[in-house]
Formats: sequence, structure tokens, C-alpha cells
Amino acid sequence: MLDWRGLLLFGTGVAQRVALFIDWQNLHARARESFHAAPSAGRSTDGQIDPVGLGHLLCTRTPPGVSRELTTVRVYCGVADPHRNRTMFMARRNQIARWRRDSAEVITRPLQYLWDAQGQMNIAREKGIDVAIAVDFVTMAFRGEFDVGVLFSADTDLRPALEYVAHNHSDISVEVAAWRSGRQARRLNFDAPYAVWCHYFDASDYESLRDLTDYRPRR
Repeated sequence: MLDWRGLLLFGTGVAQRVALFIDWQNLHARARESFHAAPSAGRSTDGQIDPVGLGHLLCTRTPPGVSRELTTVRVYCGVADPHRNRTMFMARRNQIARWRRDSAEVITRPLQYLWDAQGQMNIAREKGIDVAIAVDFVTMAFRGEFDVGVLFSADTDLRPALEYVAHNHSDISVEVAAWRSGRQARRLNFDAPYAVWCHYFDASDYESLRDLTDYRPRR
């Protein structure tokens, strides 16, 4: 029988405080892979969703007799160097401004640039995002800032943080979220003293959450 951790811990009539932690690049890349035929050649808006809307949708899907309240949505993402890629930098800046207006908390890290085969330093990658998520997840759990912590990411580097909270904070439910396309779903599994719940979001959910705003600066 599936163990809905929150139901056992809190019973009925008590609103559980939900914190949603979003690894943006992971969520975005998986959405493009799951719901777009040519993810590498699509529109710039493919994969974009409303993170706060995602949090509210997640809180509507609870076990019988359990109520949940979205208290925080934290989005973790990389930011381009404005001197190397001003368009990408401005687009992300505009997107972050939108998220913050919607009351999301946004945690950023500068992109790291690597040398390519031609000797040009133009390969950008995120660095430190998984560490930032792990530290915040554990720290906020220790401070008692949420009753249910939900991570939207398939990054296996985050397993230790989730396992630590699951095994050391019996009053907290640790859950994950993932996209699902047909029978295909890539979720994050980790060790816990209970059956870990995954919130799956399908194509119809994705369409309802899509953000079609082009955040690139107008020329």
C-alpha cells in the first residue's frame, strides 16, 4: 500500500506547508524532450512553464482528507555572462523578473564557460546549482520551514540531501516531481523510510502551464 507520508503524519484538517524546489534547467530540458518532437530545433519558448502555477497545481493533487498550502516556490538557474552572451543574459534577467513578480524566490549562479574544440571559450554550463538546492533543502528542513518538500529534478547528485532529510526529519515528507509523456517518465529515486511519492505532470498539464513569453530583448 502506498504510504502517503503527509496523511499519516498530520491526519485531516491541517494544511501542510509545501515548498517546491525547481532545478530549472533540468525541468526545462526534460519538458522539451518529453513534449516537443525536435527539442534542439524548436522555438525559444519551448519548455518554458509558470513555476508558481506548477506549485499551485501540485497542491491540488493531495490524498483524501489532506489539505496543502503552497508557501514557497524556489527556482534555481544559471545566468549567462553579459559580456559573452548579452541576449541570453537579458532574456534570463527578464524571465527572473517575471518569476519574482509572481512571488517565486529565484536563486542564481553564473554560468561556467569552457573551451571548445576550436580553442574558443564559448561552451556554457551550469555550475553549483545542485549544491545550492541541496544546501537550501537541508537547511530549510532543519529550520522547520516546510512540512512537505517537493523537488522537481532528475539530477542524481541531489539524492544525498533528500535522503538526509527523509531519514532525519520524521515530521517532514520528501517528495519529487517529474514530467510524463505516455509511458515515458524519468523521476528521481532515492532511499527513504517510506514510499516516496512522485507528482507526475503529463502533456495536458504542460500545456496548461506553458509560458509563451519571448524574454529576449527586442532589437
